[in-house]
Amino acid sequence: MPTLSLDPIDRRILEAVQANGRITNQELADQVGLSPSPCLRRVRQLEGEGVIARYVALVNPDALGLSVTAFVRVRLDQQDDRHLDAFEAAISQFPEVMECYLMTGEADYQLRILVRSLTEFEDFLRYRLTRVAGVANVTTSFALRPVIYKTALPTLDQPSI
Repeated sequence: MPTLSLDPIDRRILEAVQANGRITNQELADQVGLSPSPCLRRVRQLEGEGVIARYVALVNPDALGLSVTAFVRVRLDQQDDRHLDAFEAAISQFPEVMECYLMTGEADYQLRILVRSLTEFEDFLRYRLTRVAGVANVTTSFALRPVIYKTALPTLDQPSI
């Protein structure tokens, strides 16, 4: 997907809707300095071009008792397309898997797992993840606490360092 050229108003719109997905069009227009009709047109254009992919509510995991975050690196015994596709299809069925990345380096995949307890993680690992066909090795690290957690993407051009 080619990078879309965003002007400063588009960037302000993106910052505002990332901070509050329930913002009204009137509030958004006031915040970014447009009248409501042009503001709504820009939002619809950003949605239509796939820049705004969807709107979600962020739920506090602790409020649901999901206090254990594990980062799991998975190595498969074979890395051809068939095995990669099969692994991805299998883990997409596990609600504990919050994120999954195909990686370079020593592991084929990096997963972020969210569960209620270490016992629940052990059950997930022993009875589900390691039983996925093709899994050769699993390494886990547990998060002690989040230091930085962002959901909003940066919208301004940042100087290179």
